[in-house]
Amino acid sequence: QVQLVESGGGLVQPGGSLRLSCAASGFTFSMYAMRWYRQAPGKERELVAAITRTGGSTNYEDSVKGRFTISRDNAKNTVYLQMNSLKPEDTAVYYCNAHFGVHDYWGQGTQVTVSS
Repeated sequence: QVQLVESGGGLVQPGGSLRLSCAASGFTFSMYAMRWYRQAPGKERELVAAITRTGGSTNYEDSVKGRFTISRDNAKNTVYLQMNSLKPEDTAVYYCNAHFGVHDYWGQGTQVTVSS
């Protein structure tokens, strides 16, 4: 049974930091590119960050470049999103995604709220 379980979300003040984790099971994690998406109320889901199977290459949405860092630990079947200098506009539900060919798996999402 494929599972992606996100954790680490919560309420944080502007300028603060959070580290999201996504624990994967039920598939060969190291074969999959991993991505973090987010969806704010009333907006479409957008790609925030992506990392290749080995972790050798990463990509970021422009608004998070320099503030967010995606990483993975294939030995632990886990992908991370370190979020620094958080802004109110980062408020959203953050989703973990695993992608390989025609296979796409999603987590249930974790809420991140940036507010004073």
